[in-house]
Amino acid sequence: MSRLYDTVEPAVIDEEMLKKAVEEQGPKEEAGKIAKQEGIDFGDVLSLRLDFLNILKIDNLWEFTKLTKLQLDNNIIEKIEGLESLVNLVWLDLSFNNIECIDNLETLTKLEDLTLYSNRISTIDNMDTLLNLHVLSLGRNQLTDLENLRYLRRFKNLKTLNLSDNPFCKQEEYKQYVIAFLSNLEFLDYRLIDQQSRDAAIEKYQVSRDEMLHNERQAEMKKEEEVKRLQELEKHKNAYVELMNGPDLFEQMYAEDKEGQKLNEMPGLEDQLHSFKEKFMQYCMQIFEFGIAEHEKREEEVKSFWECVEEAKQDNKRLGMKYNEEFTEMKKKLLQEMSQMSDPKMLEQCVKDYNDRIQELWDKLMGLELQLVDQLEEVIKEFERNMQDMVGSFVENVQALLSQCRDLENNHHEKMMEIAIVTLEKVIKNELDDEISDDLKMLLVDKDTIINAVSSSHDVHLLKIDNKEDDMVTRINQWLKNMIEQIHQDEEITRNRMRVSEINNLIDHLREEMDNLEVMQN
Repeated sequence: MSRLYDTVEPAVIDEEMLKKAVEEQGPKEEAGKIAKQEGIDFGDVLSLRLDFLNILKIDNLWEFTKLTKLQLDNNIIEKIEGLESLVNLVWLDLSFNNIECIDNLETLTKLEDLTLYSNRISTIDNMDTLLNLHVLSLGRNQLTDLENLRYLRRFKNLKTLNLSDNPFCKQEEYKQYVIAFLSNLEFLDYRLIDQQSRDAAIEKYQVSRDEMLHNERQAEMKKEEEVKRLQELEKHKNAYVELMNGPDLFEQMYAEDKEGQKLNEMPGLEDQLHSFKEKFMQYCMQIFEFGIAEHEKREEEVKSFWECVEEAKQDNKRLGMKYNEEFTEMKKKLLQEMSQMSDPKMLEQCVKDYNDRIQELWDKLMGLELQLVDQLEEVIKEFERNMQDMVGSFVENVQALLSQCRDLENNHHEKMMEIAIVTLEKVIKNELDDEISDDLKMLLVDKDTIINAVSSSHDVHLLKIDNKEDDMVTRINQWLKNMIEQIHQDEEITRNRMRVSEINNLIDHLREEMDNLEVMQN
């Protein structure tokens, strides 16, 4: 795929090239001169042509954040790169280059028209995020595998596809295969797909299509289930009880407990272990159910708080608008009266009255704002008290249930110790040689060894329970702290500053209006 200009020195996309391209494609005559004098802001450019420039590498385009159309055709580009910041691209032409792989397009989610005609691409992939794609040209590449075209089924909006002059186009079944498996297409290789061709293609590949559609439905159901699972897990995390509705905590206790795993092989332990796990999981489930219920209560309290805040702000805003409207009405009448006055003293008195009314408006608006600040401060304090009570109740109950988990572990530990001593005695008497593994035998050499093993296992279990408690308590307290700080700082302090600034700007504007009017009258 040679180019006449392949022997020319490869060009670099630098600022000079970009300025020249923008100037050539920008406004002409007087508007062009003004644009040139004021300087070019790449961030405002919507369309850019960089074709026939012998460019080898895509680079230095990061400032073109508003770009919607980009032409890079007829160059010697070998790799798609440097386009990450062009998130508003709708149209991209990379035809007649030396590109071997489709890559680095993940951020171009608005792309609707992509042209990669006449390159060296052998596989269609790495376009998963381009779900808005309407037009795709991959003609004159090195595509050989018809089955690879099934990748394009994910693009439900793809209506126009060009694949002409690829190796697989020589296969007799090429067109029917494409039409059968890409059923949303309307145009293939620049020709409209008629209904007769579509029906014939679907009939020919009916069995394969049915199997494919079945597999896609299964995959979609699996994906939906996974999304639902992740959403549920996220909800559980927000309630600080994730994975507490199953054996996770119990299994964690044994995951790093090598001694415990060996000790669980002791004869006669099966019923005790089963009972321990069952009761332990019951407490975990109680924590989970309590946590979810408390989370819903907290969410309801937060929702109620913000509704109360919004209601107070809206009421305050309505009163402020009423004062503004009253002032505006007064101003109209006053200005009308002043327009008919010729006596300077009367005009002076009107100006004085007007300024007094401005001050009165300022007093009213600032009074409203102070009233709102006090009102919101009370609402926030009450909300903070309620949330502290709710978080405190959550922590107290979780700690109580985890304490029962510890009691279970302590009881299990005592029984483990009893069974371990009995087992040791049987081993010493050679009564269990064929019933226990070599790993367990290593622990049953003497009393100190087996006692240390049981105690070590117990310590690991208690540590896991302690860590779970610390994690849950720390996270919910941190959540409360962050939320209250955000309400005080981001919501209330920032809002108050903005409102005071708005009021002062309004008053300044009203005073300037009268000052300007006085100047005109003088």
